[in-house]
Amino acid sequence: LANFIAEFTPSQDEVDKGDGVQRWVINVDDSSTLYPWGIGVILKSPEGDKLKYVAHLQYQTTNNEAEYETFLKGLELAKSLGVESVVVQGDSQLIINQVNGMCEAKEDRMKKYLSKAKRLVKRFKEAIFVQLLKEENMEADVLAKAASAGGAIDDHDQV
Repeated sequence: LANFIAEFTPSQDEVDKGDGVQRWVINVDDSSTLYPWGIGVILKSPEGDKLKYVAHLQYQTTNNEAEYETFLKGLELAKSLGVESVVVQGDSQLIINQVNGMCEAKEDRMKKYLSKAKRLVKRFKEAIFVQLLKEENMEADVLAKAASAGGAIDDHDQV
Protein backbone atom coordinates (compact mmCIF):
# COMPACT_ATOMS: atom_id res chain seq x y z
CA LEU A 1 0.00 0.00 0.00
CA ALA A 2 2.81 2.42 0.87
CA ASN A 3 4.43 1.86 -2.54
CA PHE A 4 1.08 2.40 -4.27
CA ILE A 5 0.52 5.68 -2.41
CA ALA A 6 4.07 6.85 -3.11
CA GLU A 7 3.73 6.01 -6.81
CA PHE A 8 0.38 7.71 -7.37
CA THR A 9 0.65 10.75 -5.06
CA PRO A 10 1.80 13.78 -7.01
CA SER A 11 5.15 15.23 -5.98
CA GLN A 12 5.53 18.95 -5.34
CA ASP A 13 7.36 19.20 -8.67
CA GLU A 14 4.36 17.69 -10.46
CA VAL A 15 2.03 20.07 -8.63
CA ASP A 16 4.21 23.03 -9.69
CA LYS A 17 4.51 21.77 -13.26
CA GLY A 18 4.43 25.21 -14.86
CA ASP A 19 1.16 24.73 -16.71
CA GLY A 20 0.13 28.35 -16.11
CA VAL A 21 -2.43 27.50 -13.41
CA GLN A 22 -2.23 29.83 -10.41
CA ARG A 23 -2.41 27.32 -7.55
CA TRP A 24 -2.59 28.28 -3.90
CA VAL A 25 -0.97 25.84 -1.49
CA ILE A 26 -2.80 25.14 1.75
CA ASN A 27 -1.00 23.42 4.62
CA VAL A 28 -3.20 22.12 7.43
CA ASP A 29 -2.54 20.50 10.80
CA ASP A 30 -4.14 20.06 14.19
CA SER A 31 -2.79 19.59 17.69
CA SER A 32 -4.10 18.79 21.13
CA THR A 33 -2.73 19.43 24.57
CA LEU A 34 -5.61 17.33 25.93
CA TYR A 35 -8.28 20.01 25.43
CA PRO A 36 -8.89 22.18 23.47
CA TRP A 37 -7.80 21.14 20.02
CA GLY A 38 -5.89 23.74 18.06
CA ILE A 39 -5.90 24.04 14.30
CA GLY A 40 -3.36 25.70 12.04
CA VAL A 41 -3.84 26.62 8.39
CA ILE A 42 -1.34 28.31 6.09
CA LEU A 43 -2.46 29.60 2.72
CA LYS A 44 0.36 30.40 0.32
CA SER A 45 -0.41 32.43 -2.79
CA PRO A 46 1.25 31.67 -6.15
CA GLU A 47 3.44 34.74 -5.50
CA GLY A 48 4.65 33.30 -2.18
CA ASP A 49 2.61 35.46 0.21
CA LYS A 50 1.39 33.59 3.29
CA LEU A 51 -1.77 33.92 5.31
CA LYS A 52 -1.87 32.12 8.65
CA TYR A 53 -4.95 31.05 10.56
CA VAL A 54 -5.17 29.52 14.02
CA ALA A 55 -8.18 28.61 16.15
CA HIS A 56 -9.31 26.61 19.16
CA LEU A 57 -12.03 24.06 18.61
CA GLN A 58 -14.44 24.88 21.43
CA TYR A 59 -15.90 21.38 21.73
CA GLN A 60 -14.76 17.84 22.39
CA THR A 61 -13.62 16.04 19.26
CA THR A 62 -11.61 13.07 18.10
CA ASN A 63 -8.28 13.39 16.31
CA ASN A 64 -9.83 12.52 12.93
CA GLU A 65 -12.65 15.03 13.43
CA ALA A 66 -10.11 17.73 14.28
CA GLU A 67 -8.15 16.82 11.15
CA TYR A 68 -11.30 17.22 9.05
CA GLU A 69 -12.18 20.53 10.76
CA THR A 70 -8.73 21.83 9.83
CA PHE A 71 -8.97 20.53 6.27
CA LEU A 72 -12.42 22.10 5.81
CA LYS A 73 -11.30 25.43 7.28
CA GLY A 74 -8.42 25.57 4.80
CA LEU A 75 -10.80 25.04 1.89
CA GLU A 76 -13.32 27.56 3.27
CA LEU A 77 -10.64 30.22 3.72
CA ALA A 78 -9.32 29.68 0.19
CA LYS A 79 -12.80 29.90 -1.29
CA SER A 80 -13.53 33.09 0.67
CA LEU A 81 -10.47 34.62 -1.02
CA GLY A 82 -11.79 33.69 -4.46
CA VAL A 83 -9.15 31.03 -5.03
CA GLU A 84 -9.97 28.68 -7.91
CA SER A 85 -7.12 26.16 -7.81
CA VAL A 86 -5.64 24.65 -4.64
CA VAL A 87 -3.14 22.10 -3.47
CA VAL A 88 -4.04 20.98 0.05
CA GLN A 89 -1.17 19.42 1.97
CA GLY A 90 -1.55 17.67 5.30
CA ASP A 91 -0.08 14.80 7.24
CA SER A 92 -3.35 12.93 7.89
CA GLN A 93 -3.17 9.80 5.76
CA LEU A 94 -6.81 8.99 6.53
CA ILE A 95 -8.24 12.36 5.46
CA ILE A 96 -6.11 12.70 2.32
CA ASN A 97 -6.91 9.12 1.25
CA GLN A 98 -10.64 9.56 1.88
CA VAL A 99 -10.81 12.82 -0.08
CA ASN A 100 -8.75 11.29 -2.90
CA GLY A 101 -11.16 8.32 -2.98
CA MET A 102 -8.49 5.80 -2.01
CA CYS A 103 -10.38 4.66 1.08
CA GLU A 104 -13.90 5.09 2.35
CA ALA A 105 -15.33 6.66 5.47
CA LYS A 106 -17.00 4.05 7.64
CA GLU A 107 -18.35 5.89 10.68
CA ASP A 108 -21.38 8.17 10.28
CA ARG A 109 -19.55 11.27 11.52
CA MET A 110 -16.65 10.64 9.13
CA LYS A 111 -19.11 10.11 6.26
CA LYS A 112 -20.63 13.52 7.02
CA TYR A 113 -17.23 15.20 7.11
CA LEU A 114 -16.22 13.53 3.83
CA SER A 115 -19.49 14.57 2.21
CA LYS A 116 -18.97 18.19 3.29
CA ALA A 117 -15.38 18.09 2.01
CA LYS A 118 -16.52 16.80 -1.39
CA ARG A 119 -19.16 19.54 -1.64
CA LEU A 120 -16.51 22.19 -0.89
CA VAL A 121 -14.04 20.68 -3.36
CA LYS A 122 -16.61 20.96 -6.16
CA ARG A 123 -16.54 24.75 -5.71
CA PHE A 124 -12.95 24.86 -7.02
CA LYS A 125 -11.85 24.51 -10.63
CA GLU A 126 -9.01 22.27 -9.43
CA ALA A 127 -8.14 20.68 -6.11
CA ILE A 128 -5.16 18.41 -5.47
CA PHE A 129 -4.57 16.66 -2.15
CA VAL A 130 -1.09 15.63 -1.03
CA GLN A 131 -0.10 13.75 2.09
CA LEU A 132 3.08 15.03 3.71
CA LEU A 133 5.30 13.48 6.32
CA LYS A 134 4.84 15.11 9.73
CA GLU A 135 8.28 16.73 9.50
CA GLU A 136 7.38 18.26 6.10
CA ASN A 137 4.38 20.00 7.65
CA MET A 138 6.13 21.68 10.58
CA GLU A 139 5.00 25.23 9.90
CA ALA A 140 1.31 24.30 10.17
CA ASP A 141 2.12 22.02 13.10
CA VAL A 142 3.73 24.90 15.05
CA LEU A 143 0.62 27.04 14.47
CA ALA A 144 -1.70 24.25 15.61
CA LYS A 145 0.35 23.60 18.75
CA ALA A 146 0.35 27.30 19.63
CA ALA A 147 -3.43 27.44 19.15
CA SER A 148 -3.91 24.33 21.29
CA ALA A 149 -1.74 25.71 24.06
CA GLY A 150 -3.42 29.11 23.90
CA GLY A 151 -0.32 30.92 22.69
CA ALA A 152 -0.43 33.98 20.51
CA ILE A 153 1.05 34.00 17.04
CA ASP A 154 2.53 37.10 15.47
CA ASP A 155 4.83 37.90 12.58
CA HIS A 156 7.89 37.57 14.80
CA ASP A 157 7.24 33.96 15.82
CA GLN A 158 9.47 31.36 14.23
CA VAL A 159 7.13 29.25 12.13
